[in-house]
Amino acid sequence: MTLLRAIALVAATAMLSGCGADGEPIQPTLNANVGVSNNGAYVSGGVGVNRGPLSVFFGL
Repeated sequence: MTLLRAIALVAATAMLSGCGADGEPIQPTLNANVGVSNNGAYVSGGVGVNRGPLSVFFGL
């Protein structure tokens, strides 16, 4: 449950930063993949934020 709370906190922070409530809005990035292998289908994705030299990306 702690991991789920951490992910929710990061998502809320990214959304708050993206809407511009704390300053100029920044554009988030989204990555989603769907693939098929011999072991079955898989889904992966992530969300990130770039601002100047700092880049943060969280993937699953």
